Amino acid sequence: MASHSRVSILDYFNIVFEGENGKIESNCKACGTRIQAKRTVTSNFVTHLKRKHQAMYDEFVKKKDIKREAYSSGGVHLAPSGRAEPPARPSHSHSHSHTHSLSLSLGTGGGGGGGVAKFERGDPRQAIISEAIAKMIIRDLQPVRIVESEGFRELLRLLEPRYTPESRKYVQQQLLPGYAYQAQLASKQALQAAESCSVTLDVWRSGPASGYLGVTCHFITSDWQIKSALLACLRLSGPRTAERILPEYDEISRAHGIAGKVFRVVADGGSDSRASFRLPGFCLQSGDEEEEEEEDEDEEGSGDEEGGGEGLCLGPRRVACFARSLARCVRDGLRASPPLALALTKAACFLNYVRATVAPEKLQPALGRAPAGERRWNAQLKAVRRLLEAADFLEDVAGRRDLALGAFEKAALRELVELLEPFEEATDMVEGDKHVPVSLALPCVLGLRKHLAESAPRQCAGLLGSLAQALDRRLARLLEDPLHVTATALDPQFKLSWSSSREQHRQVVLEEVSQHGPSPPPSQAPRPPPCKRSKLFSFMRPRPAAPARSLEQELAAYLHEDPTDEDPLHYWRRKAADFPQLAHVAKRVFTVPATSTPVERIFGTVGRIARPERCQLLPRNLETLIYLKANYRLLWT
Repeated sequence: MASHSRVSILDYFNIVFEGENGKIESNCKACGTRIQAKRTVTSNFVTHLKRKHQAMYDEFVKKKDIKREAYSSGGVHLAPSGRAEPPARPSHSHSHSHTHSLSLSLGTGGGGGGGVAKFERGDPRQAIISEAIAKMIIRDLQPVRIVESEGFRELLRLLEPRYTPESRKYVQQQLLPGYAYQAQLASKQALQAAESCSVTLDVWRSGPASGYLGVTCHFITSDWQIKSALLACLRLSGPRTAERILPEYDEISRAHGIAGKVFRVVADGGSDSRASFRLPGFCLQSGDEEEEEEEDEDEEGSGDEEGGGEGLCLGPRRVACFARSLARCVRDGLRASPPLALALTKAACFLNYVRATVAPEKLQPALGRAPAGERRWNAQLKAVRRLLEAADFLEDVAGRRDLALGAFEKAALRELVELLEPFEEATDMVEGDKHVPVSLALPCVLGLRKHLAESAPRQCAGLLGSLAQALDRRLARLLEDPLHVTATALDPQFKLSWSSSREQHRQVVLEEVSQHGPSPPPSQAPRPPPCKRSKLFSFMRPRPAAPARSLEQELAAYLHEDPTDEDPLHYWRRKAADFPQLAHVAKRVFTVPATSTPVERIFGTVGRIARPERCQLLPRNLETLIYLKANYRLLWT
């Protein structure tokens, strides 16, 4: 007779701590690794066993199979030797009726599985499928109620009849919070080893009197790898002033143990921190016009204060986000040139007509249906460029001369593309998932200044002047800011090659390194005891110890080397022993991002898919989904 003892994944772990709400900490019996999870969410234990101890995992799965087969009615019989014997195969005359009854059982909504034994909650395959469903919900920001939709459950019954679908309540109250707890532990553990970090504050306005605050931390590990983690996503209600945001930020910093480690805080004030916008009048038909109108309404009241973020009393630690400041420069310049909107409107009407009437196979792939990303100005500028390059061809295939662009519109749009091309290039650099350090900002400003000074447009002279004014008003201060000067000088591809006052900027770097450098200085730090030489090599002359260099000598030696295109973090990992004082400061300044954060892009996605007419997410559930999506790589890498 089969044993009725319970087979549990926890049999392979020693429970060392058990807290509230079923939270447990266990050590793996094989390798001693500490695993933290809940009793009801065992996927972490299963994943560890599968990745690290394949033989033990196979043994566990085999035990679960034998247990399940023994419980199934008449499915498995035990031979006298104790080995499981498979059931007899049905005869050919009954195979058709068996298949028909199985398909009927799978197609019913009762969930009985046609007599198929269901997985237990602790079964590894049950846990793996539940984890895959949770990952789908997180990555695609799906509403949790999808797990109870009939179509989704029908798909699960077809793919794995033995799987028991989890309830919506279980996913919302146990599964997703369990993963959020794991992400929080992982981020706290990683931040404990970080010497310093920088923080980005993102505010998303979800309604007239509500919004969300995202706090993202950026730090460099001991092996010079840049990491980012969303520390919290909190709902804000009422006025989103500095008095409301700063207490939340302080509490989050204390909870994660970074209150004394923060080097800089990237913040743009208490208003909506998104800086995406579209070219004026250039509205492409992509099925998302409603979202575009909402973005335009948001930007009217966001980020118009000089430099952004003066309302947040963070002192000298506050830094304006370069990506948002750059976008606002372009927006200010375009708003001051209303005649361009007429040409852009006509171009959009012509392109919309071509896409709606011409067969896609006749068009270039780049001129096909507008993707969702064409709501941003830089993506739309690419569409304008492609339109101008293929204007003659499109006029022929469309057959509508009345909609075609005239000579004046073409000339104005060509000048628009030429003027904004460097701004587009800089924007493309600071968008995306890759962390771009703040050392890129100052060279970008200098390059944009040079480009505008050398341009002489005829149709867009007003745009040229407004762009130059916006650039000076919003970004000229970066040229003398100690942080940006130091970061650019410590970037091996720039150093001081951009500077017209090398001695002045060298002094700025010396002051910054002296202020944020290691303590005590290396010259006063106790030296490690010399290594004991083997008697076999005692005849050799001992190697003299390298004398400690002063900060001025170290900086001079660094600047004497030729610039290189090597990644800054790779360079300083290789040169940390040669320039220890500079490397210490480089590990701080390169945590400051010039890019937008993942949570800011998630806020933009949520604004499009989580509207009331599409899905209704409770604020608490939305916070959890945003938090898990931003920290997806902390859990599953």
